[in-house]
Amino acid sequence: MEVGDLLDETFRIYRRHFLLFAGISVILAIPSAGLQGYSFFAIFNYLFSSSNAGQLPDFNTLLPSLVALGIGYLVSILLAPFGYGAVIYAACESALGHPVTVVGALRAVLHRYFAILGYVLLIGLMGIVLCLVPLWIWIWVGWVAVLPVMFVENAGLGAAMGRSWHLVEGRWWRTFLILLLVAILWYFARVALEAFIGLANTLISVVATSYVVLAVAQGAAIIVSALVNPVVQIAIVLVYFDLRVRREALDLFQLAQNVSSTQPA
Repeated sequence: MEVGDLLDETFRIYRRHFLLFAGISVILAIPSAGLQGYSFFAIFNYLFSSSNAGQLPDFNTLLPSLVALGIGYLVSILLAPFGYGAVIYAACESALGHPVTVVGALRAVLHRYFAILGYVLLIGLMGIVLCLVPLWIWIWVGWVAVLPVMFVENAGLGAAMGRSWHLVEGRWWRTFLILLLVAILWYFARVALEAFIGLANTLISVVATSYVVLAVAQGAAIIVSALVNPVVQIAIVLVYFDLRVRREALDLFQLAQNVSSTQPA
């Protein structure tokens, strides 16, 4: 497939299975959204109250809210393998014409939970430790197909990294271009959804205080990300199949197209 066709197929698959992909992503984002929204509300409510009363903030009073905020970030990290891997597994199974459910996707991720968590943490830590964005991008693009390889080819983390690197080798720039375009589309889709959230926050601000609006905005931002993230994850799956077709002359991607075209839109 050409780059434009691959992007079109990404959105067609997402529309066709919207409830499945969006449902998985949003359900897993709700705990983090709730915890972080509550924490922002409690922290800024106390800070505004102390400021209005002319008092200095008391760390001991803020401690429970800060702990809740920390728990929220920890929950986000622990749920990351499900939020990232479940959608990719569902996209792989859908592309291959296999039935998939939310429970089945979560169970598949649970079987490989620590491998996926290790991959997510490794990518995140590399972005912090390397401090060189070009180098981080170069490595991440080479490993972009790790999770599809793990699910489709039943490979371990180390083998999946080597396999992904081999598939991308010689096609790095094409893969990078596709991911860049997907990232741009993801960004504008998120901005468009956040514009509606901003309008809702404006209406809420008429009857609520500013820290309430800030807490709602924080939780809503996480849900918005959960809605648009499947676009990137589906594209990664299609990139994986496309790389296999180009490198190994397999008809897997054509099979995926035939299966998806026979299903109702």
